[in-house]
Amino acid sequence: MRTTRRQFQITAAASLPVLLGLSACGGGAPTAPADAEAAGADELAAELDALSHEELVARAREEGEVTVYAFTSRIAQVEEEFEKAYPGIDMIGHDISATEQIARLRSEAEAGAPSADVAYISDAPVVLTELLETGILTAHVPERVADVVPEEFQEPLLANRLSTKILMYNEESHPEGSPIANLWQLTEEEWNGRVISVDPSVRGDYLDLMTEIVLQADAMAEAHEAHFGRPVELDDDVRDAGEQFLKDLYANGLVLVDDTDNVNAAVGATGQDAPPVGFTSYSDRRDNEEEGWALQASLDTAPAVGITFPAYLGLVSGGAHPAAARLVIDFMMGDDSETGGPAYAPFHVPGDYPVRTDVTVPADAAPLDELGAWTIDPAATAEVRGQVADLLLTFG
Repeated sequence: MRTTRRQFQITAAASLPVLLGLSACGGGAPTAPADAEAAGADELAAELDALSHEELVARAREEGEVTVYAFTSRIAQVEEEFEKAYPGIDMIGHDISATEQIARLRSEAEAGAPSADVAYISDAPVVLTELLETGILTAHVPERVADVVPEEFQEPLLANRLSTKILMYNEESHPEGSPIANLWQLTEEEWNGRVISVDPSVRGDYLDLMTEIVLQADAMAEAHEAHFGRPVELDDDVRDAGEQFLKDLYANGLVLVDDTDNVNAAVGATGQDAPPVGFTSYSDRRDNEEEGWALQASLDTAPAVGITFPAYLGLVSGGAHPAAARLVIDFMMGDDSETGGPAYAPFHVPGDYPVRTDVTVPADAAPLDELGAWTIDPAATAEVRGQVADLLLTFG
């Protein structure tokens, strides 16, 4: 298996040692040991990327194990299937939120002691600026999927799917469809204290949702006029309709919790007379039967139901098991069947969207082009994300 080396990958294997060298000496030119370490890392990457699949497996078995940080509990299913496919390689999966992953990867890099080999991570804006551009993560695109993954999902890191944070409601209580036709309804008295979300200061993907609402200020202004029949009036402490919506939403008793499952249970639990609505992952509908939920997407909500964002796979620079790490990324992109096979099964669920053009979209969920969600631009989000975070603190 050979690898297509993309934008940041050319220098990324060398970046982290150089950064650490600069930090240690207070600036100036990198030391000779740092240069040697960088060159060695780059040579190893080139060597591994040139191996056939069979040769890579052999090298991975010599390494014996691989550690993966993942932002989803579904990594346990991946671990089980990986060890079936590659006996002799112990995959150690850790379910760690993207926010915690970022902090952990940074601290481990600063200490020169990375513990993970692969990061499966969301929160693209922070990944781009704090992990990729600093060389803590590097890109790896297995050649066998390069032709079936659109370029936009290969750079700056490889995505294996699109995930969501969208408005969901209880379909048992609302069998005729979502009670929310326009996001501005969430700021009205009827929904006071009945809108729930994970606290965006706790989870970066929810902050990305709030940031996108600000970036889509024009659409929010149009939605306000469509709903209320008048232009939006801005308070002195906000700059646009997106910020005004967030201020009004918080003032209307937005309930903030620390975990997505808490949102799902509050919104989706059956037997409720007046359940709340909430922002959560569309794919969590897969647990409706098991958990006794009635979660459903609030489709046709103007101006958008929420956001889609990439779930990234990246190599951890300096990881102890670089061959096995490449094998994991290849595995997590699925096999060549139309569903991606056992390796991809945890992610081939309604409400998640494959990026591979040769993998079918799971049934029982709205097609991506009918979902009505905004797709985030990580670079644009990164530019204003901090300002939005500061603004939200003033609303709390």
